[in-house]
Amino acid sequence: MNAAVTPISDVEFMRFQRFIHDSAGITLSSAKKQLVAGRLAKRLAACGSRSYSEYFRFLQTPEGHAERQQAVDVLTTNETYFFREAKHFDWLRRHAEATHRPGQPFRVWSAACSSGEEAYSIAMVLADCLGGNPWEVVGTDICNRVLEKAARGQYSVERTEHIPKPYLRRFCLRGVGRQEGTLLINRELRQHVRFAPLNLNQRLPNMAPFDAIFLRNVMIYFNTETKRQVVARLIPALRQGGHFYIGHSETLNDITQDLRALAPATYCKGT
Repeated sequence: MNAAVTPISDVEFMRFQRFIHDSAGITLSSAKKQLVAGRLAKRLAACGSRSYSEYFRFLQTPEGHAERQQAVDVLTTNETYFFREAKHFDWLRRHAEATHRPGQPFRVWSAACSSGEEAYSIAMVLADCLGGNPWEVVGTDICNRVLEKAARGQYSVERTEHIPKPYLRRFCLRGVGRQEGTLLINRELRQHVRFAPLNLNQRLPNMAPFDAIFLRNVMIYFNTETKRQVVARLIPALRQGGHFYIGHSETLNDITQDLRALAPATYCKGT
């Protein structure tokens, strides 16, 4: 941290707690004070702010509008990896094989897609099990920085260790020369996946119904009321009989009555 910047105070931390809750619905405990200070330090330096209060005031000005997204980006946790919580992909495969409609695309929404690993994991499964039948994956996130990485589809080899070997050979290209140590998701697969910025805590645009929605490992950052509101916004976008996947450390108990449990962290809308 810049030595000229005064340490973050409790009052300043509370301001940023409110800021990220109002912006993204994320609830930060008091234990996150130093994490917030560390993540914002570079933004203070970039903006020439000498204190967290000065930086916060800048965010409230018209000139600071673009910087608000930068602040949201650095305060948003984006931990993910390919085929995380692998049983969900077994459920997805069975669901896609059993319910896809000839001539109509099977559509899946990765609603907090981070840097794209979840969306591409979904895409590999659908490409494998649906053959020549149409399908589409939509990945959304509040953070522009990770969406740019997702759209590129390029990852370090270390981050691809959970991809099944047949999928690695079929869907990934190993980097050579200056790209050595990386893998690129092949173009054919990437053409079926699109990414867009979206704040789940705001009114959602009209979206064609999805056959499955992944909302995994994001509700742990929300309070109970925010969870109810977010899930209520997503359910109308899910087709009757569609699957809804959440993280295994999460629950929909007391959150909604519109989804029934099929298995741990796996739900179904309607029948």
